[in-house]
Amino acid sequence: MSRAFRNRIPFLLVGIAISALFFHTFPIVADSSEPSATLPTRRVLLEDSSYATKATSKPDVVRVPGGVKGRRKRIVVTGGAGFVGSHLVDRLIERGDSVIVIDNMFTGRKENVLHHLRNPNFELIRHDVVEPILLEVDQIYHLACPASPVHYKYNPVKTIKTNVMGTLNMLGLAKRINARFLLTSTSEVYGDPLQHPQVETYWGNVNPIGVRSCYDEGKRVAETLSMDYHRGAGIEVRIARIFNTYGPRMSIDDGRVVSNFVAQALRKEPMTVYGDGKQTRSFQFVSDLVEGLMRLMEGDHVGPFNLGNPGEFTMLELAQVYVYTNVVQETIDKNAKIEFRPNTEDDPHKRKPDISKAKELLGWQPTVSLREGLPRMVSDFRQRLFGDSKGSLDGSLSAE
Repeated sequence: MSRAFRNRIPFLLVGIAISALFFHTFPIVADSSEPSATLPTRRVLLEDSSYATKATSKPDVVRVPGGVKGRRKRIVVTGGAGFVGSHLVDRLIERGDSVIVIDNMFTGRKENVLHHLRNPNFELIRHDVVEPILLEVDQIYHLACPASPVHYKYNPVKTIKTNVMGTLNMLGLAKRINARFLLTSTSEVYGDPLQHPQVETYWGNVNPIGVRSCYDEGKRVAETLSMDYHRGAGIEVRIARIFNTYGPRMSIDDGRVVSNFVAQALRKEPMTVYGDGKQTRSFQFVSDLVEGLMRLMEGDHVGPFNLGNPGEFTMLELAQVYVYTNVVQETIDKNAKIEFRPNTEDDPHKRKPDISKAKELLGWQPTVSLREGLPRMVSDFRQRLFGDSKGSLDGSLSAE
């Protein structure tokens, strides 16, 4: 066998030489018509090529701009069955967008979005944002979080988990599908401010271990996460710092001053003023806020932006002048009284937004005065408390 193998070696070497000479003389040329073996790592969510562009940082991924205009958008609103969220949904549906509402119904109410349930462009998902969810949308309005002291103090650990884990999950979704992300933060990030009025560059005076810190610090962390995803992952984020807002569909017993005064006056109860009543607040009507949020989402500026009404009132002025004189005496109870109680812990003494940045960059400012907005809220509260539809509003923005 060894002698036979040695006899075949010359023939093997000759064969190898001939093969090498052939392939060197006639090289194989790849057919350019064959598809590339490299596939994109992320599935394209929008098939309309006129809106799809290649990402500069990841050439194998097709990115879809978050703020595309002139087409119907697919939008998710977390907390969309709540007070502000439901009014935002109304405007988005009216504009012709397809809207998905995510809400765990802790403070949200199905009644707030009931009029959309038969609309094919609307979908309601009962879900807690603390748990991840997979959706395919163009924009994410992240409103999910209890906003009144009564609600966020009820379960402070859950509140901060919503702010941190919920925001992480929504930012992760935005990164995965390349959606534009808007965070609704709060004026509470300024704490009990030492600067008045408050501008966006002010870092605040916040108690990190107080009874309100689950909300205050939670929102500060949510802002941090949003900016880190923006800088580190290139996510298009927008940040709105919302000041006191009122209007139809507000929770009747949520502990906030306007809803407290109106509900107490309607029930013919004394209007409770905490402390000496000299704390100041600024109040914007919900339609003004919704307009600001939509302009921020569609604009080119990250923020943060203060969205509020710079008109400043003390709690005593609100009770005596606006609710009592203009609402109570005329429509509710001429014998309504004001009752003073000890102030709550960590209650800010002054609160007034500087909205110069929103005016300049968003072209936005509030248009509905407290004198105009309060009667609309009273009508909505009366209908919900007593079923009195006489002279009431349905709570929608169409009448505004």
